[in-house]
Amino acid sequence: MTVHFKQVAIIGVGLIGGSLGMILRRKALADHIVGIGRRVENLKTAVELGAIDRYVADPKEGVQGADLVVLATPVDTYDRHLKEWAHCLAPGAIVSDVGSVKGTLVEQSEAAMPAGVHFVGAHPIAGKEKTGVAAGSDQLFKGARCIVTPTKRTDPQALERIKQLWEETGSIVLTMDPHLHDQILGAVSHLPHIAAFALMNALADLRDHRLSALDLAGHSGGGLRDTTRIAASSPEMWRDIFLWNRDNLVSYIDEYQRALEDLKRLIKTGDAAGIEKALERAKGEREKLSVPAPVKA
Repeated sequence: MTVHFKQVAIIGVGLIGGSLGMILRRKALADHIVGIGRRVENLKTAVELGAIDRYVADPKEGVQGADLVVLATPVDTYDRHLKEWAHCLAPGAIVSDVGSVKGTLVEQSEAAMPAGVHFVGAHPIAGKEKTGVAAGSDQLFKGARCIVTPTKRTDPQALERIKQLWEETGSIVLTMDPHLHDQILGAVSHLPHIAAFALMNALADLRDHRLSALDLAGHSGGGLRDTTRIAASSPEMWRDIFLWNRDNLVSYIDEYQRALEDLKRLIKTGDAAGIEKALERAKGEREKLSVPAPVKA
């Protein structure tokens, strides 16, 4: 049977939350969808685009009667949200999320659930640098991976319903330990964002302090735009991701700095053979990304 909910409350109707709402409504996976957020104009747009049926400002009002609540806000807000309205949920309700960090966050969220209410962590890997519901699409998750992160405390039926939900969006659903998720995503997603943000700041400093003739927009080509596209992502969202995954990221930044220092040394000493070897290794690893990896549930 297709998964179905009577009432879904989406807290944070932006790119991810809004796109999920569009799919829920288009495929009739929910009888009613309530949007909850800070910006009324964005919520009005969400109604116009068919992402939600109605919206409210008070989360406690919005989650009343919901059998599914989706947290699509910055991850640092989860604790505040759950303390504010989790007690309003009836037994059997499910709370899930779309955050890019899991680990301790999942454990804290589970501990905040009242008796009979279940938390299931989920991370659809389908974001883009544009934010807001206006950038949403009911095709956003098609073919993308969604990592569901159960623990020993996760209710099996709630887990199955969340997996079915994301399968209905067209996602390829994987299951992973929350802490392993943070280690892996820290490497393949969070560290690249750090590199992109840092590169743009370095170029801005170079322009401001050493090379005033450098026009980043006028002089750059596709290489810079491709390399730094993700630096246009939400600073608020990525601030929280970096802080919640700090232990993994600090060690990964050390590794990245070592790679930069190795390349710097090769360039400084004029080691042509060493430079080529380093670049060939990087080229080989990059080419592997073009080959789809096998999916493991």
